[in-house]
Amino acid sequence: MRVIQVVVVVLLAALGTRLYFLQVVNGAYYAEKAENQRVRRLTIPAQRGTIFDRNMKILVDSRPTYNVILSREEMKGRDYGALVAPLSEGLGVDEEALRERFDELARQPAFESIIIKQNATPADIAWVETHQGIDHPELRIEQQPQRHYLDNGVLAHVLGYVGEINPKQLERDEYKKKGLKPGDIIGQEGIEATYDEYLRGIDGYREVIVDSRGQIQDTIKTVEPQPGQDLVTTIDLDMQLVAEEQLRNSPNGRGVMIALDPNSGEILVLASAPTFDPNLFSQNVKTKEVRQQIAALFRDPTHPMVNRAISGRYPPGSTWKIPMATAGLEQGAITVKNSRLVCGGGIQIGNKFTRCMGSHGSPDIVTAIRVSCDGYFYRLGLKMGVGGIMKMVDMFDINKRTGIDLPHELISWTPSPDFKKRFNPHDPEWRDIDTVYASFGQVYDFVTPIALVRTIAGVAVGGKLYVPHLLKEVKQTVAVGDPADAESFRRARPAKTFDEVYAERSDPSRPNPKVVHISDENHQTVVEGMWQVVNNGGTGTAVKIDGEDIAGKTGTAQVVSLGKDVGQNKDHSWFVSYAPAFHPKIATVALIENVGFGGKFAAPATRQFYEAYLRKQRGEPAQAPEQIAQNGGQKSGAKSQPKPRRN
Repeated sequence: MRVIQVVVVVLLAALGTRLYFLQVVNGAYYAEKAENQRVRRLTIPAQRGTIFDRNMKILVDSRPTYNVILSREEMKGRDYGALVAPLSEGLGVDEEALRERFDELARQPAFESIIIKQNATPADIAWVETHQGIDHPELRIEQQPQRHYLDNGVLAHVLGYVGEINPKQLERDEYKKKGLKPGDIIGQEGIEATYDEYLRGIDGYREVIVDSRGQIQDTIKTVEPQPGQDLVTTIDLDMQLVAEEQLRNSPNGRGVMIALDPNSGEILVLASAPTFDPNLFSQNVKTKEVRQQIAALFRDPTHPMVNRAISGRYPPGSTWKIPMATAGLEQGAITVKNSRLVCGGGIQIGNKFTRCMGSHGSPDIVTAIRVSCDGYFYRLGLKMGVGGIMKMVDMFDINKRTGIDLPHELISWTPSPDFKKRFNPHDPEWRDIDTVYASFGQVYDFVTPIALVRTIAGVAVGGKLYVPHLLKEVKQTVAVGDPADAESFRRARPAKTFDEVYAERSDPSRPNPKVVHISDENHQTVVEGMWQVVNNGGTGTAVKIDGEDIAGKTGTAQVVSLGKDVGQNKDHSWFVSYAPAFHPKIATVALIENVGFGGKFAAPATRQFYEAYLRKQRGEPAQAPEQIAQNGGQKSGAKSQPKPRRN
């Protein structure tokens, strides 16, 4: 009996001690755990802001869709792998995609729910509702916003796309500071990425009571989400469609067209071809077919995922002669009154003869620009020297990023002795022949189209280099919730212009615009030469439109040495321009890859663009891209008017 009494006392003491720890020491913990089994917090995703063009036409919006959601709370202690087969069969989701998603979950901290399938069909919804009670209480159907982009890849490189934040991004400080968590949708490319903090709203939530099977019985509290801010861009969708049509109709379907306002830097058009469908990337769980399509995009030898406008480097060819002429005049290598240099059909440097495409005698600078005399610019380059060319590069910031509000902008490669050492380590010494090459846009010159058009626009307006940008305005959002409830209240988010955003984000040492000195006389001389390129028998007559003043410059850039420039190694075709010539409102660059002469391909594409632009300026209905393509370069029918003379 004594033994039994001792055992009973020990057992009662153990039970009492355990009861004390459960109810007193850890009471709050278990009470919260029990409450969590009864009360659930379900996220209400905030809708991302809509993106508009400058005329308030929708470029990107969010549309409601039904998604199949898996609650991780219900999966504690259960094997995710056991769900792969039934979910794949019942919902038609790719097994491999599900396995990868579940493997990724195992490496991430727990969170409330994940998307298993987007755009659920009525059959999917019926399957979930049938199996939700007993077989799969972890599943539910929710209506959530999904991003929708324009068809046919229009503006894909500008708009970018969204996607679920990945583990590598979550490790970076910039995302940690924003309080992002696994499962959050963020901008991954383009404007979606650059202005994600404005476009992304603040999620709300519902606190609900659930039963033992996970079924919602009642709602305790609802905190409404705050939508993201709408963005108005500088893009003109009508003109963007025209530009993209021109690139699609080009011989290789590869190239760039950019148009901007030289008086502000606002980008009206930014087209890069070939393009891609950003809607493929907006799906969280991708089908096998979509995954194959995405993989094919990255394997495509034409590189449709690359934004050629900001990440493509090309030899500029004779378009380089415009900053060369401007800098040569400003540096005093030539003057307006004494600008004649010998063409000579080319130039002999040592045992190397570098030819000109013609024999132009001793032209002045205006004539040299009009006929694109290589021989003239060889000699101008030698007069300036490599130091003068480097000063020109610094003058126009060609060796810096323009600051365009898109990710992945590359810096142009520009001529210098240091660059030659890296570019050609077997012959690192800079020689006169290298200066000759550098003076007409070959060998040591590789510029991005956006850097080139910024330079040309700066020349057009007499020395103001504006930052090219796509943001016009961020719209205001209203406050959401009860101000007395700190947890649910969302403050109003103010409207902002591009200048305000730029001032917050940019380096103070880079003002907008950068002002460079170009004298009125030198400016008018270069403009006159570019006007004659188009309107006085120059190399750009394919762009001439009666009654309109377009100034421009052709460029034919060698990719390989003469004799090998055939097929995919043909020259790149360039045309840079602005209009009206003496009071510019628009500046453009057109690049068609590997097709030949600038005057034969890029110039006619620019002509089609200007005809559409001028129609719109006159208030006429915008013409459909296919109709513009069928014009075949015919005149717009505008009455001829006398050319306004320079001041």
